[in-house]
Amino acid sequence: MAGKIEARLKELDIILPSPPAPVASYVPYVVSGNLVFISGQVTVAPEGLKYVGTVGKDLTLDDGKAAARLCAVNVIAQVKAACDGDLDRVKRCVKVTVFVNAVPGFTQHPEIANGASDLFGEVFGDAGRHSRAAVGAGSLPRNVACEVEAIFEIA
Repeated sequence: MAGKIEARLKELDIILPSPPAPVASYVPYVVSGNLVFISGQVTVAPEGLKYVGTVGKDLTLDDGKAAARLCAVNVIAQVKAACDGDLDRVKRCVKVTVFVNAVPGFTQHPEIANGASDLFGEVFGDAGRHSRAAVGAGSLPRNVACEVEAIFEIA
């Protein structure tokens, strides 16, 4: 039987992908005690990379928000793997860091980060509320618009 979080994902019409494999020398997540540290997730979709380019040059603010949301979907897929498939083990999303590939002088990083933060809230409810940093980057891996890393508390 599907759990509460799986039912919520279905309501939101979100299908979690197979967790993306690392592209370099790191692991996708580390479980330490009751915390799960999710490595930075980029804009990998089933059809390949999406939202490639620089926000403010190649991509709009709305593209950036959609990119952050896609990264958050990939974060949730990694959390599910870390929880042996049971997202109901998530007690809280603790901390989120959103990196935005943006032009110099860009100032709307928080609005883009909301693409990820809002999704965590939609999926996990109050347990999805978290502390956060939204950071501008001169470039990101594979020239994607966004990368999101997170820390979750699990049971």
